[in-house]
Amino acid sequence: MKRVVSFGEVMLRLSPPGEERLFQSPALRTFFGGSEANVAASLAHFGVRSDFVSRFPANPVGDAAVAALRAEGVDVSRVLRGGDRLGIYFVESGADLRMMRVVYDRAGSAFARLDAAELDWRAILEGADWLHLSGITPALGDGPARAAQDAAETARAMGVRVSVDLNYRPALWKDRDPVPVTRALVAGCDVVIANPGAVKAMLATGPGGGDESDAALRATAEALVADLDCRAVALTKREVVSASEHGWAAAYFDPASGEMHRSRRWQVRVTDRVGGGDSFAAALIHATLEGRAPADALEFATAASALKLTIPGDFNRVTADEVESLLQRTR
Repeated sequence: MKRVVSFGEVMLRLSPPGEERLFQSPALRTFFGGSEANVAASLAHFGVRSDFVSRFPANPVGDAAVAALRAEGVDVSRVLRGGDRLGIYFVESGADLRMMRVVYDRAGSAFARLDAAELDWRAILEGADWLHLSGITPALGDGPARAAQDAAETARAMGVRVSVDLNYRPALWKDRDPVPVTRALVAGCDVVIANPGAVKAMLATGPGGGDESDAALRATAEALVADLDCRAVALTKREVVSASEHGWAAAYFDPASGEMHRSRRWQVRVTDRVGGGDSFAAALIHATLEGRAPADALEFATAASALKLTIPGDFNRVTADEVESLLQRTR
């Protein structure tokens, strides 16, 4: 069985019922999630051995986060315990013309105050096939940034493949330049996942702008390969028709063949948009580890992420067979 290690923060998500506005009624539903944890949960549902590394407070909220990940089949034996609080975020789903709204309350979280020296990456990655990181982690503090960089460097030295999903969050980088940190993290990675705007903002490479033509996507991907020695590039495209309807597609550049593959476009009635990009990353990792050809891996990943948009909560609880069934019946 293949083994993937993911590293990042988990937060407690609070959302009003259905399509209500925040605090319209006293009720809030609870979920746990976070980019890398979402990847870990999705991989576990695909049948991959999925290990998650993080830091949770040693209190009932941290206990509940551990239990939530374990319930998805994720190995949480490497989660550190300490600190005062788990980060929180509030999500109002929106409806039709009213867009989704997110409010973060994550400052001073247990993960943000992580000491990088607490993590022995050589021991953690022993026997692993893949390490997954995101550009959110280095934005959260010096400790998480150092730990992510240590993880990437150790993985490369050990021959473990590395993926980085840029996940650009402008609010997290307020008054700071993400470029020096994220360029070091991405350099030499096996797969970088992003949209063209994030590549320009976080890595200062590629043409940027709103042009998503084949030529512009190829220029972005080729710049990443040439500038940062990335071995493959996946570029996602989410078209927000309304809060309730999204178009979803992606492209994949394979430097070995020089081919730029484009997926089919999915039109989805959205139940919950959170975690869509993370489920794409997880499915692409799974398909690549299975040895699928790039075009096939891309279609699998895009279909899996389209399915996630129909599932409440942050985690994608679909199996590989369900993704294949969707692809078969929609050909």
